[in-house]
Amino acid sequence: MKIIITAVLLLVLINCKKENSTTLKNISNDSISTPSTVKNNTLKSDQPKEEIFKFVTELCDNTGYFDSNKYSREEIEGAYKLKYDLHGTLLDTPSVFGLNDLQEVRRDKDKILSKLDKDFAEKKALLQNLKIVNSPYWQNIKKLKYEALLQQYELEKIRIAAYSDPSILLSTNKCQNFAKALNSTDEQMVSEWRKLREQMSKKNADPERIMTQFNEHLNSSDKRDFAIIDLITFGWGNCVNGTIQRPSYDEKMTKEFDSLFIKVDSDCDEP
Repeated sequence: MKIIITAVLLLVLINCKKENSTTLKNISNDSISTPSTVKNNTLKSDQPKEEIFKFVTELCDNTGYFDSNKYSREEIEGAYKLKYDLHGTLLDTPSVFGLNDLQEVRRDKDKILSKLDKDFAEKKALLQNLKIVNSPYWQNIKKLKYEALLQQYELEKIRIAAYSDPSILLSTNKCQNFAKALNSTDEQMVSEWRKLREQMSKKNADPERIMTQFNEHLNSSDKRDFAIIDLITFGWGNCVNGTIQRPSYDEKMTKEFDSLFIKVDSDCDEP
């Protein structure tokens, strides 16, 4: 009888050990599998999610491949617009180079200023709502472009109005030598006008023509209007335009734009 009981107890002990061993093995396997799964998921999320953005440059049709895990299509489009579509001046106003231009600007001043207001509002909204890559470089380019638009708008309003009333130029604190010349004696006006023409002649391929034209205008019955054209268009206008801080459309911008892509395939025409 004792032998039978002992045998039964021995069998129970052996079965308990097997169950414990199996349980520990399962726990061990479960513990190992979890980090393995996390590791695989991490590797998967780090892989680029490649998308295509097609764009046109001066001579090329381009296909750019970008990682949509890093940038959205809207951000890539915003950077493209800043670099290519919004390059240069954003406001379109008439240039004044001759008497006919001057007469038209004076006649249509209110219409021109109204259109300027409308164009400014549209471009301002465009820049404010433009979504671009969230990097210090591109955010600064957008900021500079926006500030340049504000400055250009204010200066263009003054320029257009000044062709009819040069005294408006005195309200600004920029390029005052031209403003004062147009609101002083005839002698002072001619002196500044002559100085401007001499500077223009030095930069021109035909300097003699520039000074001959000046002397003809000086002896014309429309002398003051010719002086207004030169001193506002080539004098004050060019001077204040040079004070506007604009983004640099240089090689660095090209490199920054290209770096948004994994690669770019280009099909280019011969220059």
